[in-house]
Amino acid sequence: MPRPTVTRTTIAAVPLLLILLLTAVALLVPALPPAAPDRAVCTGRTPVSWSADPVPTDAFARYGDDNTRTDDWTGGDGTHSVRLPDGRTLWLFSDTFLDRVHPPPNPQGQPYSWRTADSGGTPYLRHNSLVVTSPAGRPERTLTGGGPTAPGPFFPDPPGGGWRWPVHARVEPRTPGSPEKVVRVLLWNRVPGTGTWVFGVPQATEVATLSLPGLHLEGISRTVEAATVADPGRRVLYGAAAVADRGRTYVFGGDDPPGSPADSAYLARVPDGRLADRGAWLFWDGAHWQRRPERAAPVLRGGGRRGVGSAFTVVRDGATWLLFTMDTPAGGTAGIRTITSYWSCSPQGPWHGPNGRITPPRPAGPDPGHIAVYNPQAHPEFTAGGAVLLSYDVNWLGPPGVPADPQVNGDVALYRPRFLRVRTAPAQP
Repeated sequence: MPRPTVTRTTIAAVPLLLILLLTAVALLVPALPPAAPDRAVCTGRTPVSWSADPVPTDAFARYGDDNTRTDDWTGGDGTHSVRLPDGRTLWLFSDTFLDRVHPPPNPQGQPYSWRTADSGGTPYLRHNSLVVTSPAGRPERTLTGGGPTAPGPFFPDPPGGGWRWPVHARVEPRTPGSPEKVVRVLLWNRVPGTGTWVFGVPQATEVATLSLPGLHLEGISRTVEAATVADPGRRVLYGAAAVADRGRTYVFGGDDPPGSPADSAYLARVPDGRLADRGAWLFWDGAHWQRRPERAAPVLRGGGRRGVGSAFTVVRDGATWLLFTMDTPAGGTAGIRTITSYWSCSPQGPWHGPNGRITPPRPAGPDPGHIAVYNPQAHPEFTAGGAVLLSYDVNWLGPPGVPADPQVNGDVALYRPRFLRVRTAPAQP
């Protein structure tokens, strides 16, 4: 077979034609965004040390003990926070006590501050409240609903029964690209239940809009229906964590299967300015982002030694995503005593862990064997010196059927948040 003839002219023309072709392509194809640098430097992270932070713990204790007003916060759980544009911080609490705090001894003669209604009767539990702190971190104001003589929850109970628990919140544009900012608060809508569902049957994830700077409640939108799933144990409520990243909010949620030692974590994402728009939510199905929440797949599946508690938190640690949760699947009392963590290089995983063990201090209390720790929450706006601020809630969990109210009202320290400073380091292979 004859070989093709190649002349000097042909050889010389090739580089010139190639240059012209590449130049034309470069003009037609838009430049690709630079590769995300944090992907290259993401490393495993694990807690390596922690210490109690008395400053915020004592600030809330002083505020709760102050009887200048008796319609403000004296204790609560479900501790979440969001920094406001003017430097204040908005703290969100679920079940909340107001009322009056008395100095020790309590009626049992024990050395604890204790709580009554302002009239002297049994305190009434509100389903949620907000506390505003100054830029210096001093609690200054409690926001509730209802009237001056009968304060109720800031986020009103749903019509027909049930309640709303606020979880995470974000400051975002009122609409995409708008210069006006609002606060969006993720809410868990639950209705009364019994047995396994004594803390409520999941109904829906909702988003409330609050004005700035006044923090007036403008409205509540239902964004993710949970009640369409027949089995309550497979219903997912979103808002356990909400992390901003590159123009989106990644919203983590969890299920609550009865009889399982640990829950699974799920993930949704929403463009900035559209948290209250149910049509803007996308859900991770294990391979793609899609619009149907019932097709969501766990990003961290509970089972064996893995899983999350009913409340957990996610924070960025440099390029790494770090999740803190109670060590629920560890067995024994670890689920109400010990915090552990997982890490990932992306919100959808894979998540590695569990890593590390944090056993936070608990108040002494009249019956220390029944004092539980739960709901670890990161407050990244207060990160200092590389140590993230982590809150946790405290409660009294006695034998089945024994109410906790006499205990938490007999010692107000049993129903107030406490705080840790947690440092992390690269995880060992």
